[in-house]
Amino acid sequence: MSRWLWLLIVLVAAAALPAAAHQQKAALTKVLFNHRTGQLDVMHRFYLHDAEHAVKKLFDRNADMLNSADTQQAFSDYVAARFSLLHQQQPLPLELVGFEVEGKFFWVYQQIAIPESVTSLTVKHDALRDIWPQQVNLVNIEGQETIRSLNFEGSTEVLSVSFDSHHH
Repeated sequence: MSRWLWLLIVLVAAAALPAAAHQQKAALTKVLFNHRTGQLDVMHRFYLHDAEHAVKKLFDRNADMLNSADTQQAFSDYVAARFSLLHQQQPLPLELVGFEVEGKFFWVYQQIAIPESVTSLTVKHDALRDIWPQQVNLVNIEGQETIRSLNFEGSTEVLSVSFDSHHH
């Protein structure tokens, strides 16, 4: 069999994978130090498909992620309850500012004023990990000197990052 044919088969098989493996079991969260606004913006991105399965397990089997604002609010509240940022061991009281469906994603937005002289953050992100042990939550912390990535998978519950204190 030619190398090209083999490559084609591999590519076709790879393209078919997402369809077969519907649930991605991965979420991406961006924690942005927005120095322009003085806000710490938190943007959680879930696959809508995962969220749809989750709300049926979390709330009830008729929960409608696409069309029900109540279900979307409930899921957002659930995410907010299972995500926390701590500064000097104190939880930051993040405000849930909104949520939206965008294509195949569901976004949940939180924010809080950037804490004074923040040199480190401790993050906890358990959303969906109470339902699916294989769920992976990636958190990117941006707007400081470099992008820092924290990966919540397996038994990982809490991760911390430190920043250069004199950066602005």
